[in-house]
Amino acid sequence: MGVVERCDVPLRALNSLRLQAHAARLIELHDPADLPALLDRLREAAAPLVLGGGSNIVFTRDPPMPVVRIMVPGRRVLADDARGVLVEAGAGEGWDEFVRWTLAQGLAGLENLSLIPGTVGASPIQNIGAYGVEMRERFDSLDAVSLVDGRRRRFDADECRFGYRDSVFRHEDGRGWAIVAVRFRLARQMPLQLDYGEIREELRAQKVARPKAADVAKAVCAIRRRKLPDPAVTGNVGSFFRNPVVDATVAEALAKREPEMPRFPAPPRDADGSAGASPRGGRDERDGRAFKLSAGWLIERCGWKGYREGDVGVHERHALVLVNHGAASGAQIAALATRIADSVRDRFGIVLEPEPTIV
Repeated sequence: MGVVERCDVPLRALNSLRLQAHAARLIELHDPADLPALLDRLREAAAPLVLGGGSNIVFTRDPPMPVVRIMVPGRRVLADDARGVLVEAGAGEGWDEFVRWTLAQGLAGLENLSLIPGTVGASPIQNIGAYGVEMRERFDSLDAVSLVDGRRRRFDADECRFGYRDSVFRHEDGRGWAIVAVRFRLARQMPLQLDYGEIREELRAQKVARPKAADVAKAVCAIRRRKLPDPAVTGNVGSFFRNPVVDATVAEALAKREPEMPRFPAPPRDADGSAGASPRGGRDERDGRAFKLSAGWLIERCGWKGYREGDVGVHERHALVLVNHGAASGAQIAALATRIADSVRDRFGIVLEPEPTIV
């Protein structure tokens, strides 16, 4: 089963916001070796839309181009040596299933990224992150296939140009690649990241005194289930906006106005302006310091938490999550996102950028 093609396919079940849309042509790719032949068949069509798990996309209309689902399977250990344990997964593997597989192999490193929806192949595109860990910290390399000529290329971390919720694959010079396999460098033993959010509190509640990676994963899953809606029940894409990165001058001015506003020092790579979150480009010209703000806090202060209009709304437990209560359209979701971003800009002077791709 290398390539499966279907026509006039509803996409509601293939996107986590559960939005109504149809693909005139839906092509499922199971074997990267078949991609060059597939591209020959698509030569007269527009460049295809690559779809993974559908957990980071908003369909505001039927996509006008063919839709290609990358469903390459496979999980394996490639090396186990002094440098750690190198594992590889096909791009079509579910991310959380892959994380659970690594834990079952006795490997640490991805536990803080448990229960994130989507596929392994999508994880480098957005440089997914949660609870103090980003995917790039565990990343080794990936294989991608050109959607122009079908050639296969390996990308290392530098070539991926990872930033905060960002990579080369979100930009014009990287959108012509379909990721087919990703490799991660993990370990049998490594320091656990416990100081972000409620992890330590949850471990205490579970009476875990000496946590292992599997315990951290269990704690993260409990926190996420408590705070975030299940996409299988309520349509959503998780966090709809990136946390903005601003320079020290902007952060200090806002803190004087809003003493309760959370702010966190941003790592240097987060301060490169790629998030485009501040009028000053995310970097203080005096000393290079930058701060990450909580988009959820900014949105909540603007009164949006729990907002609902018909079937479109903002989750009652997390202001960063836009939801489809049933029959909302992608256009309604996008319009609400614009209204929210406008209100944050008007009140705080901060520009929010959406995380998902909006078609």
